[in-house]
Amino acid sequence: MTVSQCLPDFRIYNKEIYQFLLAVREKCVLNSCTKIASISLEIQLVDPLVLLAKLAQRNQVSFYWENQANNESIVAIDAIAKLEISGRDRFNQAENFIKDCLSNIVDFGWNKADFSQPHFYCGFSFFEDNLHQDYPFAASTVFLPCWQVAVKNKHCRLVANLVINENTNINVILQNLWTKIEIIQSLAYYSPGTTSSSQNSPLKFSQELIANPEKFKSSVKSALQAIKRRRFSKIVLADVLDVRSATAFNLLKSLHNLRQIHPNCCIFSISNGKGQSFIGASPERLISIHKQQLITDALAGSAPRGKTPQEDTANANRLLNSDKERHEHSLVIDFITQQLSKLGLLPQVLTPRLRQLSNIQHLWTPIGAIVPSSVHPLQIVAQLHPTPAVAGCDRDIACSEIRQYESFERGLYAAPLGWVDAAGNCEFIVGIRSALIDGDKARLYAGAGIVAGSDPDKELAEIQLKLQALLKALV
Repeated sequence: MTVSQCLPDFRIYNKEIYQFLLAVREKCVLNSCTKIASISLEIQLVDPLVLLAKLAQRNQVSFYWENQANNESIVAIDAIAKLEISGRDRFNQAENFIKDCLSNIVDFGWNKADFSQPHFYCGFSFFEDNLHQDYPFAASTVFLPCWQVAVKNKHCRLVANLVINENTNINVILQNLWTKIEIIQSLAYYSPGTTSSSQNSPLKFSQELIANPEKFKSSVKSALQAIKRRRFSKIVLADVLDVRSATAFNLLKSLHNLRQIHPNCCIFSISNGKGQSFIGASPERLISIHKQQLITDALAGSAPRGKTPQEDTANANRLLNSDKERHEHSLVIDFITQQLSKLGLLPQVLTPRLRQLSNIQHLWTPIGAIVPSSVHPLQIVAQLHPTPAVAGCDRDIACSEIRQYESFERGLYAAPLGWVDAAGNCEFIVGIRSALIDGDKARLYAGAGIVAGSDPDKELAEIQLKLQALLKALV
């Protein structure tokens, strides 16, 4: 096997980086402080998913993100700084944490290229607090990684974030940096298709607790009565499917399957450093900000894909012409435009269209706005989450009712997951079509929007369709 070598110009940087680190340490000596040295370098092309599988340790937090439509994928491993909080003020505290970290960073090699700057990786739970004490993720986690590798349009960039203080041995830290880069570059040879695995045979599942269809239909009927009494106009009810495998789930294979089955979704994995991971393939963007241009998705109203082109077209036309589905969709559009306007933004509603996935299709309306530098991305996330697409309308009443109907902890399901960079760019998706993986156990989540006119049998069928698609990827 030929191992890929580092790019030849790496060693040219050696003296420059050494001088840079010396200067950072000198600052620390003069001010009796600790700094974060952030070093950005272009490296040979590697697959971030392989790095996740090969380099991430069970006791380290990690984040994986792949958006094939944008030709980008990222892996972030280990935390140099981390915030775990809960409560009503969590988005504001997360924003302050990011700003404090940025004020402490000294950079080398940053430029305007995509992913040349460090990113902060975020996982916010659906509710501001977790009621179930055994849920394995904090209600809010934000971390600055030690190692970040990102691929954009077949260009690969490494960002290493290093803690420097007055006692730091620069020679040791520089040697560790080059060693890590050489390990990363040696993995350019691998791909998920060639990476060896002891798990070559299909997984065998036993279902510990299948979603209770009668209980779910009963909840839908109860919600429809509440809608009739005008307690709320919409509620999103979710259910779970617990499965156990004969062997531990293979995160690499599951994520690789997801990106092959759902190339037009955002594939993600967030790990808590305790052995559990939350993974999925989300079709729903919460917000994307690039150079102050915001795009968000109104995604609500759905129908199955057809088995033939004719059936597919018929299903699409029924979806587009359904008063019930269009009403559900309009609730989301109205909510998003109102919430953005509260922040002083001027939302522009783009042309409605269909979002067609491998097994389901949705009504989809992108909404745009220009974001002034005075508005932090997390202020917008706080304003939008949760949208009626995953909670309901009126939002506060729907959220309180959800906890009455659902006996499980939503946690990161249907919640904001994503990143914010040093320049205020960001990407957040809604953590739907997702599963919590814990060794040989997995909990799969799926939900359906209930409005006047919803049919309990059809809503159950939609939930089961989503759960089966996710289960297929885990196999």
